[in-house]
Amino acid sequence: MRLSVISLAAAATLIAGAAQAQTPSTTFALDPTHTFVTFEIAHFGTSTNRGRFDKKEGTVQFDRAGKTGQVNIVIDTTSINTGTAAFNKHLQSEDLFNVTQFPTATFASKQFSFSGDKVTEIAGTLTLLGKTQPVTLKATNFNCYDSPMLKREVCGGDFETTIDRTQFGMNYGIDWGFPKNVRLLVQVEAVKQ
Repeated sequence: MRLSVISLAAAATLIAGAAQAQTPSTTFALDPTHTFVTFEIAHFGTSTNRGRFDKKEGTVQFDRAGKTGQVNIVIDTTSINTGTAAFNKHLQSEDLFNVTQFPTATFASKQFSFSGDKVTEIAGTLTLLGKTQPVTLKATNFNCYDSPMLKREVCGGDFETTIDRTQFGMNYGIDWGFPKNVRLLVQVEAVKQ
């Protein structure tokens, strides 16, 4: 009888310890005024074409103590903006982003890497033009702060990666010498809900 009471007490202690160790992650919503996805691609080795997507939404589940996270970002490809209407129209055409058939692109991840309590990279998948490929976003900056304006915690940073656009079936201009590699810069801030 005494042994079973001790066993029950030990099991209860283990369960309580496990419950404390599993810190629940917190939900953050993307702040669209501080979140942008920008791309860069060389233009005949002379200059760099740049553009960004003005519309995006998503959520982040984040647990600094447990060093875990997951993210899901949906990018409205019809909102591409280079500052030049004719270039925007060409980028939206079937030659490139084909926004009529594929009006969104998505990035999803459940694998965050940390150094201390700072996120250093996020490994996930990018779906573009109906094709999904692995992509790792490397952090060049990361921080969390208490926003004096929102009165809530905000976390975010600057991330970047380079993708091979041909892996997604975007081959326009390759025969003319346009590069296949595109640099993506992701500026993101998300507000604790």
